[in-house]
Amino acid sequence: MRIAVNTRFLLPGKLEGLGWYTHELLRRMVAQHPEDEFLFFFDRPFDPAFVYAQNVRPVVLFPPARHPLLWYAWFEWAVPRALKRYRADVFFSPDSYLSMRTKTPTVLTVHDLIPLQHPEQVPWWARDYYRYFFPRYIRRAEQLVAVSNFTKKTMADLVDIAPEKITVVFNGCREEFRPLSEADKQAVRAAYSAGQEYFFYTGAIHPRKNIPRLIRAFDQFKNTTGAPVKLLLAGRFAWETGEVTTAVQQSGHQNDIVFLGYQSADSLPRLQASALASVNVSLSEGFGLPVLESLYCDTPVLCSNTTALPEVAGNAALLVNPESVADIAAGLEKLYTDTALRTDLVEKGRRQRQQFDWDKAAAAVYQRIKETAGKNG
Repeated sequence: MRIAVNTRFLLPGKLEGLGWYTHELLRRMVAQHPEDEFLFFFDRPFDPAFVYAQNVRPVVLFPPARHPLLWYAWFEWAVPRALKRYRADVFFSPDSYLSMRTKTPTVLTVHDLIPLQHPEQVPWWARDYYRYFFPRYIRRAEQLVAVSNFTKKTMADLVDIAPEKITVVFNGCREEFRPLSEADKQAVRAAYSAGQEYFFYTGAIHPRKNIPRLIRAFDQFKNTTGAPVKLLLAGRFAWETGEVTTAVQQSGHQNDIVFLGYQSADSLPRLQASALASVNVSLSEGFGLPVLESLYCDTPVLCSNTTALPEVAGNAALLVNPESVADIAAGLEKLYTDTALRTDLVEKGRRQRQQFDWDKAAAAVYQRIKETAGKNG
């Protein structure tokens, strides 16, 4: 079988959510199926590290697809030509985009429907593209993979897709996310938080991530407890971060709020594993990978009680209303003061995390790909 894959988010040193998803699935799929040929479609010069084995053929397609006009050119012109030229049996796109112009059977992973549910939370220059193409992409695909039951239901409701066309395949967690010894934790705290305990957030600094409320809640927590605890935030600043800046400027505890920027694949697991607790109070998530990573690190979790986050966390997190600063602050205080609660959440997390495994995910997505390729008449 000749499997073509959209690999445009395999960017060296810049892997984020979609890139890690693509990387973790494909490196396993390629190893599990040496009998198949994988065509990796990149939109710029690639890193040889992403050519996982001899059964991978890397192909660079022009132009680099990082803007609506270039998205259209890449997916509707470059990709169809390449699929035809290389006689692909099936096309797999792991980032919610596909080609409308190709006749090649397609499997599409959908991570969330935020561009349709909350268009105000995406850049203005991309809104019309999302609004027009996302429903069409979803209807066009022969098979759909959703990363959570929440995403599946949202997709079926918003785009009116038959649920049986959608398979839920949970994400897994990288092996690097694991518990650390107390000595290692102290070394991380010495390097990043002046030796103090800290609450940890990782993800884009973005409106839907609810960072301003988190900062105000942390402020309340500090005012109430006086605890020598910091708030560390790891991730790149996305668009419209003025509210975040304002929240920090208004905080009485600016010195205890630390923006670390984008963290490497090596440092992020250590930061996660050394935290007093992980905090994710996002307003909308299709999965919520940092929650799962926390469970694998034996780090207690505070997260939103909405969208897909409770599905990932199960009973292994303290759930709060993300729209209530008081509720978030109370959750921070409870995790700080209640050692027994933290221990209980860690124990429950060890059971909850067993549902999420990249090897199982790769096998399940491959099965959808194989079935879809069989429809190529």
